[in-house]
Amino acid sequence: MYDVTDTTGALVDRLASVDSVVEVGIGNHPDIAGRLASRGVDVTATDIVKRTVPDGVTFVVDDILDPDYAVYSECDIVFARNLPPELHRPTLAVADAAGAAFWFTTLGGDPPTVPVEREQLPGGETLYRAKDSKALE
Repeated sequence: MYDVTDTTGALVDRLASVDSVVEVGIGNHPDIAGRLASRGVDVTATDIVKRTVPDGVTFVVDDILDPDYAVYSECDIVFARNLPPELHRPTLAVADAAGAAFWFTTLGGDPPTVPVEREQLPGGETLYRAKDSKALE
């Protein structure tokens, strides 16, 4: 059972269904990455500046607009929480290049700017699962 104000647990449950996740733009919110690592998921977190992450999480300074594709090459899902609209397409392109799925949430009322499937999670947050970037062409 989820607390209606806690959306982290539901996100972790969905993401824990795979072996490896790269979380883009972790910022100062490493809770999802830490909880995934504690459940045995191989987690890499990225941001454009150095961030502190929980034990079990690998951190890499990376800019999704000028990515090091090797960071993403072995992951199952590229994930971002509260991803701004201007980063949806670049992040999808990186996930596609890695052969990974791209899942994300947005901040507030921002709509997704790429084709997605929506999943309403317990607690009210919407998880967007992007479709292949070929749909953008």
